[in-house]
Amino acid sequence: MALQDAIDGLSLWALWGKLGWNDILQRYRRSLLGPLWLTASMAIMVVSLGLVYSRIFKAELRDFMPFLCVGLLIWGYISSILSEAGTLFTGAESYIKQIRLPFSVYVLRFMWGKIIIFAHNFVIYFAILIYFQIWPGSVALYAIPGFLLITINGALASMCLGMMSARFRDIPQVVASVIQIVFFITPIMWKPELLSEHTELMRFNPFFHLVEVVRAPLLGHLPSVENYWAVVLITMLNASFAIAFFVRFRARISYWV
Repeated sequence: MALQDAIDGLSLWALWGKLGWNDILQRYRRSLLGPLWLTASMAIMVVSLGLVYSRIFKAELRDFMPFLCVGLLIWGYISSILSEAGTLFTGAESYIKQIRLPFSVYVLRFMWGKIIIFAHNFVIYFAILIYFQIWPGSVALYAIPGFLLITINGALASMCLGMMSARFRDIPQVVASVIQIVFFITPIMWKPELLSEHTELMRFNPFFHLVEVVRAPLLGHLPSVENYWAVVLITMLNASFAIAFFVRFRARISYWV
């Protein structure tokens, strides 16, 4: 039944695609710029932090700004998925209690909305490339499979967090606290080279590998084999846990919300 739920959810692409887009329209209704407010705030953050932290770390702006830009874009995508996954099912309570739909529809609707916002913000990356007159070349295409892997992991993690948050309403607060800590220990605003002889510590940070499989190609470098193996392992563990959790507790979601 869980497998059929996933298949039925994918077949209803027109429904969750429309719902995901409608969520964004509802969120920014009567706003002058709409979702572009997110892009404007992200652009201001990239420029402000880039100017400040390039001075703090004594890094060349032309090298540090693209690194920071891509890192913040990817981190924003990941953190928004994890921090808002708690409302995945509780936020769709009216749908769940009135309409019989595959639960996977709500996961796909949620992820589609995040992808749309990421696409809006990605314009900043092109603006940075044009301003500094740099181009990563064809190696940037390797960012596509990396982004797909992040999206798959995001969908799996959001499904688990959505179910857990429906049962235990404290989970979103715990996740928000953890995300803040992970942000500072992951090389987003600083480069791994600054750890000097302790650089090896980054191999134990799963978020570093998730960010790097997209960031490195967009900066004109190939991710390491270790990065890809780490992300594949993370995906396998994530999938195993999510499938087991969905099979076991899928029938209880409608009662928990």
